[in-house]
Amino acid sequence: MQVPLEISYRGLEKTEDIESLVLQQVAKLEKICNYIISCHVAVDQTSKRHQVGNPYRVRIDVRVPPAHDLVVDRRSPVGDAHIPLPALLRDSFDSVQRQLQDLMDKQRGEVKAHPEQEVTALVSRLLPEEGYGFIQAVDGREVYFHRNSVLHNHWPRLKVGSGVRFTEEMGEKGPQATTVELLDKAGPRLPKGAKLSPPVS
Repeated sequence: MQVPLEISYRGLEKTEDIESLVLQQVAKLEKICNYIISCHVAVDQTSKRHQVGNPYRVRIDVRVPPAHDLVVDRRSPVGDAHIPLPALLRDSFDSVQRQLQDLMDKQRGEVKAHPEQEVTALVSRLLPEEGYGFIQAVDGREVYFHRNSVLHNHWPRLKVGSGVRFTEEMGEKGPQATTVELLDKAGPRLPKGAKLSPPVS
């Protein structure tokens, strides 16, 4: 289990069965995406006088780099005592899995990206201890990226001069790469006529 997991309870006691179920479901998320930043699961049981069934509420917050927040908030119907907590948890995690799979499809390019958003470039600077670096695009711009944006856990394999493919968006401090994919050993496949200046060491 590599995902930083936090489980909170309100109105009910923690049990080993529920903890085990949550861990199993999070493991399924890890199989879809192995670079999830965090996962918070909140379980509530509303207990009010004259309320039948004491309905449950499950909220799941998953964060995926660079800044994607997946949220599911489910409640069992008021007065319905036939939806147990494990079933509500599974249903909630199923919804998160669908959201996460859609996001992964987009990041892997299985959903066609806009051509102007996908760029082939070189790594120009790396700061391993700080966990970030810069890539030089074909137009000469330097674009910031964080280690969590590097796909397939390839951050340790990156070197100055590595060929990468990336997508970018405008961040608070300027352009930043949302995904960075290390290309094969053949090097970056640049558009015809495009040139990159030597990487900065």
